[in-house]
Amino acid sequence: MQSKSLLMALSAIGGLLLAFCAPIFADEARTADQAGIVGAASGMPLTRWDMQKLSVAPGFRWVDSKSAVRSLLYQGEDYEGHPTEIFAYYASPATLAGKQQSAEELPGIVLLHGGGGTAFSEWVERWARRGYAAIAMDLGGKRPAVPKFDVVTGQVVQRFDYVKEKRTRVVKAGPLDDHKAKFQNVNDDPTDDWQFHAVSAAVRAHSLLRSFPDVDAERTALTGISWGGYLTCLTASVDSRFKAAVPVYGCGYLYDGESVQRPVIDRLEPTQRDEWIRLHDPSRFLSHCRVPMFFVNGTNDKHYPLKSYARTYRLVKGPVTLRIEAGMRHSHGHGWAPIEIGRFVDHHLLEKPAMIELEKPELRADIVSVRFPVQQQPRQAVLQYTSDDGPLVDRQWKRVDATLADGRVSADVPADATVWCLAVTDQAGAMVTTEVMFRQP
Repeated sequence: MQSKSLLMALSAIGGLLLAFCAPIFADEARTADQAGIVGAASGMPLTRWDMQKLSVAPGFRWVDSKSAVRSLLYQGEDYEGHPTEIFAYYASPATLAGKQQSAEELPGIVLLHGGGGTAFSEWVERWARRGYAAIAMDLGGKRPAVPKFDVVTGQVVQRFDYVKEKRTRVVKAGPLDDHKAKFQNVNDDPTDDWQFHAVSAAVRAHSLLRSFPDVDAERTALTGISWGGYLTCLTASVDSRFKAAVPVYGCGYLYDGESVQRPVIDRLEPTQRDEWIRLHDPSRFLSHCRVPMFFVNGTNDKHYPLKSYARTYRLVKGPVTLRIEAGMRHSHGHGWAPIEIGRFVDHHLLEKPAMIELEKPELRADIVSVRFPVQQQPRQAVLQYTSDDGPLVDRQWKRVDATLADGRVSADVPADATVWCLAVTDQAGAMVTTEVMFRQP
């Protein structure tokens, strides 16, 4: 394996190259208006995220450098002309064992919370127990109350991550992550917007993680839940250094379709609405994304509804894997629970076996089918479908067995089905799905 110094030197060179070569940055800013990357009241080109700067590890200081789950503050972007700091939790197999660092280079992962969330100590610990160096930051200028640790074992015995009343503002805080900050934020300086700060916080955390001596800078991933999934779509489009990204629930086209965010966007003044879409909607970014992505969602999600979701994942130019579960609930706990998230990241960072790899589905004479590599042997395949009309969030979904034979899954689509997809489960219980299909009225 190459030495850490050589890897970091190559990473630094890569960071410089990103500033000149990535399709959404400076040299192509004049042609990126349709992608929503350019924006200023004057109409002049604006590079919103300076990857040459953000690729350099930010300054940071440990708040707790000895516990199993450690905490720190790292430098953020200036907000309204003032410097900021961002609170984060960090954990790795080494910290859980009471060591300063691992003897081997670890894969790394950046974790982005959703609305109402914060940096979750449980989340970083879960990934650390999987063998990863994990960092999770608060994206609204806050910090949760510190967990309680066992005085003998050093392990966490009580957490306060979900106790909003115990959260406090960071002294040098950036914008809040409330609805006002997320939607009523279009002004003359897009670098004061919450989205700008949140994506910058994610990229800076990535650069910091890559700088740690026991982290392999070339094996890092990104995942986020709900608003964190939304930010994963933006961040993976901006920061191409990630080797895998998993947006859970989050998608684009929030200004269209049945999303609960649409009414808030529609209440903006017409010019502000257009600017919000241009600067902040993932649909304006994802066509630039080349990072392998795993989209995880439920069929009835009201925040990121299925039609908007389908339009979103089709934008990505890099490899896309899907897991759309009938009736999947929406929360942080339900969002990080699927075993497939770890399997996807392990495959891309640790070269572990892939889940079932599905090709594009075909529909002929009301039979839907999809091919997969014949050497992969699924345990089960089903057709997930709904026969209902009306709002997607209210539709009832059914599951019927599909046929597995010779590297192909197939199923008869009921005549009254309105939306459907095939779901295939491997021997270890990991499920992937085809893209969803809609019957045209």
